[in-house]
Amino acid sequence: MSWLDEGALFSQVGAFLNEDIGRGDITTQSTVMRSQSAKGRFIAKEAMVVCGLEAAEAVFSTLDSQQQIEAFVSDGDEVEAGKVIARTTGFADVLLAGERLALNLMQRLSGIATLTRRYVEAVEGTGAVIVDTRKTTPGLRMLEKYAVTTGGGRNHRFGLDDGVLIKDNHIALAGGVATAVGRARKAVGHLHKIEVEVSRERDLRDAVEAGADILLIDNQTPEETRRLVEVARNLRPGVLLESSGGITLENVRAYAEAGVDLVSVGALTHSARAVDISFKIQST
Repeated sequence: MSWLDEGALFSQVGAFLNEDIGRGDITTQSTVMRSQSAKGRFIAKEAMVVCGLEAAEAVFSTLDSQQQIEAFVSDGDEVEAGKVIARTTGFADVLLAGERLALNLMQRLSGIATLTRRYVEAVEGTGAVIVDTRKTTPGLRMLEKYAVTTGGGRNHRFGLDDGVLIKDNHIALAGGVATAVGRARKAVGHLHKIEVEVSRERDLRDAVEAGADILLIDNQTPEETRRLVEVARNLRPGVLLESSGGITLENVRAYAEAGVDLVSVGALTHSARAVDISFKIQST
């Protein structure tokens, strides 16, 4: 996914603003005149990959339909500390009421995009693709997965209704890899691929023989991953292979060089640090 659903975005932003503003911004209402105008600037306080400009604009335009952001960069651009990312002019109370939410979203999404870019750069030239997971913040999955694509990664499943991924608990409850794959093959449509999580050679062989389209090699060392990749390629050269579990910036290239097609990294969304962005407001 490399786009944002505008309707869903404004619906979420509306809920976020209700959470933050409640019955009204009593500090601003008691200190700032309603008719006072002001301008605000978003400033990068560190090097980053920018993401979330549309989300920030949605915050202000939800509060005032005439409010717009003038962006000096685009989502996906890398900027250095001190760069003015965007500016906006309007009623001061609107800028003050939306400031925190706009910053929260931009800082969070830019942090994810920045971390994703580092992972993508780390595997450059290997042919492997960095993908995300469902380990996202509840309520922010659309935005966080958008941030991953902004950073150069790709999206794995958006939700449980988006693809078949048979994991260890499914296998245990079904009674084995072959049974789980067979049931899935009969139940889903012909357009759905079936991915199976494997952590040992026997399960890998069972999954390939049962007709799995994708193998998720989970929680293995790069050396063991390379061995299992060789086994899988010998059994079926065209099978798609993915690595997951314990992937860090320090070892991601080793997993990519083991021969997998995909490397899924939960840290992209569950552990990305929010980057530092300030919003400076002045009277006009």
